Amino acid sequence: ENAYYSVISPEGCAAILWKDRKFAADAAEALKITAPDLFKFGIVDSIIPEPSGGAHMDPDASADSLKTAVIAQLEQLATFSAEALRSARYAKFRKFGEFTEAAP
Repeated sequence: ENAYYSVISPEGCAAILWKDRKFAADAAEALKITAPDLFKFGIVDSIIPEPSGGAHMDPDASADSLKTAVIAQLEQLATFSAEALRSARYAKFRKFGEFTEAAP
């Protein structure tokens, strides 16, 4: 599978391609920078769900979800040695930008 990495924001891409920033969500999908894409590519470790309607509709619920996710990650990371964490982080960042080309 091809992996594409972007150097432009979804809003900028939409403005260029469709002459309207309202297509930013379409551009994000085309650029493969949606949350599920970033998770699939290993760029992000997890996705924190937003309340219905978006985080701005219920900031307290959003903050609670974020707090729960951060605490869970910290508890998990606390089980590893500093060297194991450095090694894993180094390996993760070294993979950024790798891609495979589809056969013609």
